[in-house]
Amino acid sequence: MLAATVLTLALLGNAHACSKGTSHEAGIVCRITKPALLVLNQETAKVIQTAFQRASYPDITGEKAMMLLGQVKYGLHNIQISHLSIASSQVELVEAKSIDVSIQNVSVVFKGTLKYGYTTAWWLGIDQSIDFEIDSAIDLQINTQLTCDSGRVRTDAPDCYLSFHKLLLHLQGEREPGWIKQLFTNFISFTLKLVLKGQICKEINVISNIMADFVQTRAASILSDGDIGVDISLTGDPVITASYLESHHKAVLETWGFNTNQEIFQEVVGGFPSQAQVTVHCLKMPKISCQNKGVVVSSSVMVKFLFPRPDQQHSVAYTFEEDIVTTVQASYSKKKLFLSLLDFQYVLSSESVQSFLQSMITTVGIPEVMSRLEVVFTALMNSKGLSLFDIINPEIITRDGFLLLQMDFGFPEHLLVDFLQSLS
Repeated sequence: MLAATVLTLALLGNAHACSKGTSHEAGIVCRITKPALLVLNQETAKVIQTAFQRASYPDITGEKAMMLLGQVKYGLHNIQISHLSIASSQVELVEAKSIDVSIQNVSVVFKGTLKYGYTTAWWLGIDQSIDFEIDSAIDLQINTQLTCDSGRVRTDAPDCYLSFHKLLLHLQGEREPGWIKQLFTNFISFTLKLVLKGQICKEINVISNIMADFVQTRAASILSDGDIGVDISLTGDPVITASYLESHHKAVLETWGFNTNQEIFQEVVGGFPSQAQVTVHCLKMPKISCQNKGVVVSSSVMVKFLFPRPDQQHSVAYTFEEDIVTTVQASYSKKKLFLSLLDFQYVLSSESVQSFLQSMITTVGIPEVMSRLEVVFTALMNSKGLSLFDIINPEIITRDGFLLLQMDFGFPEHLLVDFLQSLS
């Protein structure tokens, strides 16, 4: 559940400093409701099983004074898991504190080799080695805190408890004297419990943070392409309430130069002679802001028209610059992105072609460009794997200073599969 929760909390990205406490100055606010957490909790068993299997269990050695036998030296070596099953799990949100996960009836069978030795009253040294199995039944209680570290989610589980309902030692063939089994069952069980608790809790915490990095890297990849990306770093610690989790992200567009697809603009100005050339270049990085009325994009572009003379030997060039401000509303349905133009404003460097350009831009240019951008962006998102998510009834709501995304979703099974395969 810990890693699975991070999976959705991480519309996450590059490393930047976090503000102290909770910051609401963000571009994206990601809220996961309690019902959504219950969906994520469906696959808790797979993550916990991975934690048990990845954990390294050190050898357990020691000595015990026994009447008649003197000092008995023992060691449990090569401890491994041979069987693991989980019955159920629950999740609760503790206001302003933690995500509490309860996992019941974890049935684990450990196997390994028991070595022991002692010296008899006749100074005869006895050394034995025998295979063993430990049959255990465990409940886990994991209380996880979420923090922001350099713009990324970090998990910490200071409260991690293992309760053992059963811990039985089985020696191979049961041919050894009963005192051996009695000794190691009673004396080693306490040490074994401490070792298992330490290693399993440690591995759960490690896997949670590995999962956070995995998903944050995947999210950064989804929201970037070439020289265009989105800084979606956390602006503060995630907020935990009794009914939801909430995280705040920058969502600042970053570009390093931008050239348009010239073919689009050739078709937009299709009324010109076929020999005419039109090039459009972005003069500086576009600025994107969220307002109640929609997503506002501001940019400056340079448009150059090149018309051939009748003699085909020379060309007449006309160049102008304009500042463009567009307000767009985005929606997502049936695994496709849709863009709706709400408002459009521009300032030309020359008024001589204002009427012509206004007609061309508003009647032909904008609809054509937006329809093509819908196709291009949908294909881009699908290439990043967004179509693999089961997104239900999504809503994209703009507010002053942030973007609110609301949706139901099915468990992102493909991400969990990719993550578990990356661990192995």
